[in-house]
Amino acid sequence: MNLFTDIGTLVTRAIGDLQADGTLPEGLDLGPVTVEPPRDPLHGDMATNAAMVLAKPAGRKPRDIAEALAPRLAEDPRIESAEVAGPGFINLRLATAVWQEVARTVLTEGADYGRSAMGAGRKVNVEYVSANPTGPLHVGHTRGAVFGDALASLLDYAGHEVTREYYINDGGAQVDVLARSVYLRYLEAHGHEVEFADGTYPGEYLIEVGEALKAEVGDAWVDQPEDVWLDKARAFATEKMMDLIREDLRLLGVEMDEFFSEKSLYGTGRIEEAIETLRGRDLIYRGTLEPPKGKTPEDWEPREQTLFRSTAHGDDVDRPIMKSDGAWTYFAPDIAYHWDKIGRGYDHLIDVFGADHGGYVKRMKAAVSALSEGRVPLDIKLCQLVKLYKNGEPFKMSKRAGTFITLRDVVDQVGPDVTRFVMLTRKNDAPLDFDFDKVLEQSKENPVFYVQYAHARVHSVLRKAREAGIDVEDPVLAAADLSGLTHEAELAVAKKLAEWPRLVEIAAKGHEPHRVAFFLYDLASDLHALWNRGNDEPALRFLQEDDPKHSQSKIALARAVSVVISAGLGILGVTPMEEMR
Repeated sequence: MNLFTDIGTLVTRAIGDLQADGTLPEGLDLGPVTVEPPRDPLHGDMATNAAMVLAKPAGRKPRDIAEALAPRLAEDPRIESAEVAGPGFINLRLATAVWQEVARTVLTEGADYGRSAMGAGRKVNVEYVSANPTGPLHVGHTRGAVFGDALASLLDYAGHEVTREYYINDGGAQVDVLARSVYLRYLEAHGHEVEFADGTYPGEYLIEVGEALKAEVGDAWVDQPEDVWLDKARAFATEKMMDLIREDLRLLGVEMDEFFSEKSLYGTGRIEEAIETLRGRDLIYRGTLEPPKGKTPEDWEPREQTLFRSTAHGDDVDRPIMKSDGAWTYFAPDIAYHWDKIGRGYDHLIDVFGADHGGYVKRMKAAVSALSEGRVPLDIKLCQLVKLYKNGEPFKMSKRAGTFITLRDVVDQVGPDVTRFVMLTRKNDAPLDFDFDKVLEQSKENPVFYVQYAHARVHSVLRKAREAGIDVEDPVLAAADLSGLTHEAELAVAKKLAEWPRLVEIAAKGHEPHRVAFFLYDLASDLHALWNRGNDEPALRFLQEDDPKHSQSKIALARAVSVVISAGLGILGVTPMEEMR
């Protein structure tokens, strides 16, 4: 059940009645008509913009439409009042009985409450993390992993068929550098003195890989030239790094459906196929680009290149796809990779990139638009930087990693649940401060504690009720008499619960899983407020002494909160706690 959708249907029917009696013309586009919470709760429970958006196409003043529409809405027993405000907004107050039934609906639908069919089974590919296989995942990857995983879960919850995918960047020069770095650790494992030159990876995480390589090939590669060992060392090292990355992701609770190798595109004709597809659409040509911004004629050497006409699909400039030596640019295999995803039949593609990929957005969107002829949209989400603090100071770099703070460092400090929730307390494109001390505080200022504490409080009530001999199984609570839930604090909780299905759809449409975290905090706040009011007003306590029936109605509301919190935390990949220690 989505109460906002139900009232929206009521508004649509009332508009149809006005069209039937000639008050409004036929053929109006009702798409822009919305029903949503008003900005100021004092104005009502819901508000509709129907009169405002229909005024111009109907050739009527918005207030005239509102004054004709409001009485029609007020005829419905669910509507306590329909008031025209300002130039033509209609504020609605719903009957108390409507809010009382929300808890029953939640308990009846259980884990399915809030699930949506909005996605209609459309296939979505969410590509995220996709770190170079040259070392352990760092804190920037952590944010992208959490965001991408939560987004995938959100889209699944909203009715899409979702594939979680990792693109292994194993086709570039960085894997050669990895192979050389591992070879140095291999020599070190044989007792040789080694020196890590600039550009190699000195992190201690490669010590084990070097030792594993020694166990694999013995001393066969000692003092041998690169052409003997480079290719095999590259494959060996990449596999070991991907094992490390998979282990890091498992620590965070992330499981990918697909791992796609960039290297698999080379030598198979797949890059050529994608480029020829673009050539067939007159989007590949030989040409010379204008000097980049900031370059002067003296330091700019124009040269003819093979270019993708990306400006035809919204980019600022056309993009090179082949180097002067005939090798592909890094952009070419990425085009082929997305051509492969389009060929797999996805209806929507989502790429989650780090903030440093901002300049890559337009060209990649242009490529997907050109390859799919506008059929498959690509949304690229950029995750901004994370700043880590401990004891008020920037957190030290990981010695094991050599140059950065790892995902494992973060999870070892605070655990996967805290890591995931906190990473979603800001929108993906906003910077995030992660303070190791604050995220472990047991206070309202710590959102993950505040939400989990609300869930644990409800389960504490359930345990105490059972000890008192009160049946608090969900079917029993769903059948309880809820007419006694009349206090403003109780209705506030019910109203927040009613927003959950709407929130899911808004968050899914906008690809914004952080909205779920914000909602859960607000819901927990309403539950805690009701709990605290019960300390002063015994009639609001969930357990009513010697009154099992009344207790069941109170507990039904609390249990509904825990159902929604559990569902929301499930989307975020966080464990709902039944007891806080």
